[in-house]
Amino acid sequence: MTDTRRRVKLYELNAERQWDDKGTGHVSSTYVERLKGVSLVVRSEADGSLLLESKIQPDTAYQKQQETLIVWSEGDNFDLALSFQEKAGCDEIWEKICSVQGKDPSLDFTQDLVEESEDDTRYDDMSESQPPIELPAGELSRLEEISELVSSCLSSPLRREKLANAIENENYIKKLLNIFHICEDLENLEGLHHLYEIFRNIFLLNKNALFEMMFAEDTIFDVVGCLEFEPGAPAPKKHREYLQRMAKFHQVIPITNTELLSKIHQTYRVQYIQDVVLPTPSVFEENMLSTLSSFVFFNKVEIVSLILEDERFLGDLFVELRDSKTNEDRRKELVLFLKEFCQFSQTLQPQSRESFYKTLSSLGILHGLEITLQSNNKEMKSASVDILLFIVDYSPSQVREYMMQQINNTEDDGLLMNIVIEGMICDADMGASVQLMGIIKTLLDPENMLASVNKSEKTDFLNHFYKHCMHVFVNPLLSNTVHDRPENSDSCTVQVLGLILELLSFFVEHHTYHIKNYILHKDLLRRILVLIKSRHTFLKLCSLRFMRKIIALKDEFYNRYIIRGNLFAPVVEALISNYDRYNLLNSAILEMFEFIKMEDIKSLCNHVVENFSTTLDKITYVKTFKALKLRYDQHQDRMKDRANIEPVSSILRCNPGNRFRRDERALDEDEEMWFNEDEDDLDENGTSESATPELGEAKVQSTTAPQSTVSSAPEPAVTAAMVTSNPPQTIDRMMEQDKLKELAATAATKDSNKILDSSSPVVAGPDVVGGGGNGAGGKAADSSNGESGGGGGGAGTRLGPLVDYDSDSDEDVGGGDDDLPPSKKLKAAAN
Repeated sequence: MTDTRRRVKLYELNAERQWDDKGTGHVSSTYVERLKGVSLVVRSEADGSLLLESKIQPDTAYQKQQETLIVWSEGDNFDLALSFQEKAGCDEIWEKICSVQGKDPSLDFTQDLVEESEDDTRYDDMSESQPPIELPAGELSRLEEISELVSSCLSSPLRREKLANAIENENYIKKLLNIFHICEDLENLEGLHHLYEIFRNIFLLNKNALFEMMFAEDTIFDVVGCLEFEPGAPAPKKHREYLQRMAKFHQVIPITNTELLSKIHQTYRVQYIQDVVLPTPSVFEENMLSTLSSFVFFNKVEIVSLILEDERFLGDLFVELRDSKTNEDRRKELVLFLKEFCQFSQTLQPQSRESFYKTLSSLGILHGLEITLQSNNKEMKSASVDILLFIVDYSPSQVREYMMQQINNTEDDGLLMNIVIEGMICDADMGASVQLMGIIKTLLDPENMLASVNKSEKTDFLNHFYKHCMHVFVNPLLSNTVHDRPENSDSCTVQVLGLILELLSFFVEHHTYHIKNYILHKDLLRRILVLIKSRHTFLKLCSLRFMRKIIALKDEFYNRYIIRGNLFAPVVEALISNYDRYNLLNSAILEMFEFIKMEDIKSLCNHVVENFSTTLDKITYVKTFKALKLRYDQHQDRMKDRANIEPVSSILRCNPGNRFRRDERALDEDEEMWFNEDEDDLDENGTSESATPELGEAKVQSTTAPQSTVSSAPEPAVTAAMVTSNPPQTIDRMMEQDKLKELAATAATKDSNKILDSSSPVVAGPDVVGGGGNGAGGKAADSSNGESGGGGGGAGTRLGPLVDYDSDSDEDVGGGDDDLPPSKKLKAAAN
């Protein structure tokens, strides 16, 4: 349907009495079989989906406003509105509605029967036959009579409609305002009180045509004057004095469009009347002022549209905003205007709002915010944060795209993300900090990246953040945890640290790949646990919550990091120092150990029992630690039972036709034995060096097969592993060792394969595991070479490879069974 006469916007009044845009489409009035009647049907112009299907009921009151609006209610507190692009389309649908209800289309209000009483229904057919209301003469002496008449009509919708028509047709507003001038000149308080009641009730008639008359440039101040003389008030209010003298209209950029100027003035004054002048409506009167809210709403839509159409106005504004010569006071005025402009834009429909933000972006609003967010002027900075929040809430991808464009031409200190982070860290009042924290969280939330047209947005932006911005973000945390106790405990610092920890906990939950790499390289959890000694309880809980998020992932990569760093020590210390006080800290620590027990995280369970059982066994007011010890004992018993089972290690298949072919099942059996070994033995001293060269030599000596060049290939890797393990273990050194071992094992495997291709077959005894003769080569080969059973192993390790920030993969690495080759995963699943 391409007829622009039927093009409409559908609005729905929400619980806050604000109009929500439900979409743009084309309306028709057709018979709907399902509803058994003529209905208003609106279909979306975008995809043809059904936006509205509303049967024209005979008792529904429809109202036509501003020549292009039709408003009605369906059920209790469910108001709808159709805003037509053209007046002709509105008139056409209005006539259809009136014809279905049998009403006169010349009226702007369709109303069913007068309200019925239990014992009187003789007025059922009065709606058309009732004569119009005759208004008393507009004279000072008849003000009381006029007031009583207007008040008496409010209870009946039909009488309200006829009274509104009479006031409009007789130009009665002008007559009443003339009487007001006389009463004010004569200081006739009784007459002024009557006029207050009359105009207050005229507002409750909810008639748009009357609002347009009262809010005209030559009448609005007189109407405000009538509402100054409230009966019972000790003295009249001074609303006109405020609007005319105290409220100054300041043009930030000169506006040449007279229509736009008029709309701005009118909207401000009507909002003042609605919010300040009119008394707070009762529960029964709220719906009677819905037209007034609609009047303001559509005025705002028109103001935003007129400003967007004026390209020169916005262009001049942004040029001056970005100009380095602009002084702080002038820039503050520009920012405050933009904030109000963005607030008005919330009334736009989605398509128009998208165009609105694209226009602001093309004009350089984000570049301008880089300047204003660093301002020392609190008012300007607060307004800038509000503007950025509007943009990020509506289109975070637009902001991320701008940030990505800065990479090649901006230093790290000038990046918008780092400016936002600095603003969060340095805000003394903490008001803007919370808002900026929300902005950072929205921008780094992978959930709103998934629907992006650019499929690599998630990987690219997270790589950008962790490479260029993360060091700025964690700097306050690292600088405050250099020693065993927090450096600063002032309220501003701890509030900032609380926000940082909240975001880091969010990263652990949603950025599994990037944050894992960062935590392990920076030993971040150890630094965060320093805060558990803070004198601020909420900060203790924040640090504990971060650790709890990590444990909840049940990632063996994290678990090994916690075990090697002995990071449960500060937690246990905090639990003991808390004594038996039943508080939130106590409960949070106990819940973390309870989670380890319930989820049966064996590595952590073993570590806690073996290192802290003497301390934790004294805590008997909960059964958590007793149950944890029981789990540990059961696990040890199972391990002993498995050790007593003699493994079958048949490796070579005695097949005359293929004498030296390896038996695939023998590889699986060795993998099973390897998998069943205690991880604590493999991880002792931070590496899997329980597979010592001595053990390898013993195995080589026991074999009956002659030695070949294959068995000597992995020796350099083993030697390198032994040499690098001598220095004291640190987290960086440990990760470096694991990487070196893995690379050495991979290289040895490749060399072994080449030698096997060119040398004669080798006969190996049953003790040679994995086809290589260097000790734990079979296990190391399994760990480093994946599914290939042959080749030397070198000094392998269970740790996964280090993560590269520039990698496109977003998967977890090195955690639990993910570190195993596919054949081991299958065997582990079988166990």
